[in-house]
Amino acid sequence: MKATAMGAAPMPQSILKSEGIPLWKRKVSELATLCWMQLLQLRENWVWVVLLASMFPMTTLLFMKFLNPNPTPAYIVQTIAGNMIFGVIVSGVNMMSQSISWQKEQGHFTYYLSLPLHKLSFVTAVLFRGLLNTVPSLVVMTLIGKLAFQVDFQYSWWLLPLFFLATYVCSAFGTVIGFWSKNQQLTNMISQVLMMFLSFLSPVMVTMEQLPGALQNIAYVFPTTYIAEAARTLLLTGYDATVGWQLLILSGYALVFTVLIIKKADWRAK
Repeated sequence: MKATAMGAAPMPQSILKSEGIPLWKRKVSELATLCWMQLLQLRENWVWVVLLASMFPMTTLLFMKFLNPNPTPAYIVQTIAGNMIFGVIVSGVNMMSQSISWQKEQGHFTYYLSLPLHKLSFVTAVLFRGLLNTVPSLVVMTLIGKLAFQVDFQYSWWLLPLFFLATYVCSAFGTVIGFWSKNQQLTNMISQVLMMFLSFLSPVMVTMEQLPGALQNIAYVFPTTYIAEAARTLLLTGYDATVGWQLLILSGYALVFTVLIIKKADWRAK
């Protein structure tokens, strides 16, 4: 029987048995174990995760339908795409930042520090959970938008890398905020302000041309601008060169956020 430190949680068996096997197999096993642990945590509250991530954008989508009973096809696609990105912002930026901050404040990451884990594996597992949080709301908003407006989208394979990058970048953005914030109260304030700003004062619900000049300049800083622009283009007219550039920019955001998490993440609450 393997002994454990008094009061400490037992170490996962897949990690204990990893000695004597090739390094790459240990890393794969380590990553699979961590992702499985994140999946088990999500399983307990997945209904509420989907409901919360879908409620705000769904309410906004229906309100905009009531506000404009005879919309143009461009307005319909703009509204649906905006609310899809709204769901990604709620799930990725808002929920991930608060979840990370809460776990840090409760000292949950100290458990992971006691295990022979590489930090990159832990960060990958955290972002995997962010993807699981975000994808359901994206699917729900697409179906509700299509049913509410009875519109036919331009389906393109380029939507897959866009949706992957959108969920990854927003989850990584929320994770950076969660690790960077000094306490949970500050995280709540930052995430709430960002959620409102990114949704209504950036070109997510509206186009870039509808915003004042000052807000247009600020909007170029946020990745949600490129997500929304690419989604509108793909759903309305299909792929063109601008979408390629927007995907490239989003890949840059994904790389930067990943490096920030790995380099700056503080696992211990102060």
